[in-house]
Amino acid sequence: MLSLLRIENFALIDKLELEFGSGLNVLTGETGAGKSIILDAIDAALGGKVSSRVIRTGSSRAMVEATFTSNSAFAAWLTEQEIDLIDDNSVVVSREITLSSGKARSRSRVNGVLVNQQLMAGLRDRLVEITAQGQTVLVGQSAQIRDWLDLYGGESMLQQRHFVANIYNTYQQAHQILEKRRTSERERLQQLDLLTYQVKELGDANLSEADELEQLQQEQQRLNHVVELQQMSYKTYQALYQSDGETPTAVDLLGDSEATLTDMAEYDAQLQVLLDLVRDAQATVTEVARQINTYGESLEADPLRLEEVEERIRELKQICRKYGPTLSEAIAYYQRIQAELAKLNDSEQSIESLELQEQECWEKLTQACHKLTQLRRTAALELEAELLKELKPLAMEKVQFQVEIVPTSPTTAGADKITFMFSPNPGEPLQPLSEIASGGEMSRFLLALKACFSQADATGTLVFDEIDVGVSGRVAQAIAEKLHQLSQSHQVLSVTHQPLVAAMADRHFRVDKQVVNQVKGKKEHNGHSEERTVVRVITLDNLTKRREELAQLAGGKSAQEAIAFAESLLTQAANHRRGGSGND
Repeated sequence: MLSLLRIENFALIDKLELEFGSGLNVLTGETGAGKSIILDAIDAALGGKVSSRVIRTGSSRAMVEATFTSNSAFAAWLTEQEIDLIDDNSVVVSREITLSSGKARSRSRVNGVLVNQQLMAGLRDRLVEITAQGQTVLVGQSAQIRDWLDLYGGESMLQQRHFVANIYNTYQQAHQILEKRRTSERERLQQLDLLTYQVKELGDANLSEADELEQLQQEQQRLNHVVELQQMSYKTYQALYQSDGETPTAVDLLGDSEATLTDMAEYDAQLQVLLDLVRDAQATVTEVARQINTYGESLEADPLRLEEVEERIRELKQICRKYGPTLSEAIAYYQRIQAELAKLNDSEQSIESLELQEQECWEKLTQACHKLTQLRRTAALELEAELLKELKPLAMEKVQFQVEIVPTSPTTAGADKITFMFSPNPGEPLQPLSEIASGGEMSRFLLALKACFSQADATGTLVFDEIDVGVSGRVAQAIAEKLHQLSQSHQVLSVTHQPLVAAMADRHFRVDKQVVNQVKGKKEHNGHSEERTVVRVITLDNLTKRREELAQLAGGKSAQEAIAFAESLLTQAANHRRGGSGND
């Protein structure tokens, strides 16, 4: 409940403080007196849009502060937002609007804590709901109507809607995974084809030893020089072991050296070591000669083997150019892509399995949406009956009303497009309410709608801005009684021109514009006065003041008649509040 409103330098208000009470609070005054400015201030305090125009001319700062009394549910919500209650269980919402470079900048606080717009939106939904005749736009929005109907449907409806939202998000996730998989499928298949080809090519190459290429190149050199190797082998053999008889061989020379050293060792024993070395050298040379001779005799020209070797060398060099640059790197690459190919073939979910998952989520979503639609149809029938009942006292006995529910694509809020269909006159077809209802009919419809929601709506304060414009007489009385009915479960603030509505108030405020003289500049510097328009609010806290205000609202009668009429209105309102007929 809104208990206190403080306003500074907001539009035409220089400074204002209002204390509201429970029940029905009414603001009256001449057209243009500034009543709506007060509602605009409440809206601004709760995060509504503001511009530099809301700052009073001549000022650079405006401030609005609204104090609400809390309840247990709201206190729990504040605790979740890490905001502490004030000692007296109050919630103080303030907004400071400053002028900077011609633009309005603002900061919002809750119990002194700076908060963002998102938190303010959640706060506003829990504290105040403002209804104005201009809400035709909202009545024409399917999403808003859907929210109203779901609120009317109660906890089971809201739980099912929450369930639908969760399933919808799950479906969206499955759908996105599938689409991403489909999008990447072409790239995956291209990669799969490439790796398959490369694995086959490298596998067919039978790569096993990293030095195979070097070994083959050596064999190629040998096969290409068989004749030269044979000749050089024979020449070496001759030089070492067997000559043509003219030139001594290395073995012959070592034999001569051995004989000489043998003779010398007889005279000097220390030469025995050298003699042993010469004998070892003779044996080594003999062995080398034997092996080189065997090597030379084993050499044969083999064109077929040479062709095989050269073909293999070409194959390995091609592999190195594509996957190397060395053969060892090509072998390592082969091992790596084998693992990648296995991953592409085995670890990826198939499109078919993802399609199945998406289909399962879709079926769950459609079933949940269907159940939500059924709950809405049941709630719609109840709302139709209750709303028609609420409209009858408002001189709309013959109207037809229907909640039209047609299927649409599933969203987080279900798969329904909902429209309020309305016919004000018998025999006329039902049409969208927002398109055919007059201003007076829309006012009464919105009031009746709020009456239907009064038990389901947890909002503490309901604000009605000239909801009774365009009606009079019996209808105005019915609106007054409906507002009083709502004030039994909610605090109600109503801006009105109707004396019948004002008479029903539990707390009555008169709003006036006044022209005052204000000193511009400091007095000690010969400051001069200028006329300024300000909004003033008077609390009509006794019967005399209320009677005079009601007589002023009634108008069109002599002063005595107007006072008498006002007195009868107050008596009638008192009787109604006590449970009387209200028709005295």
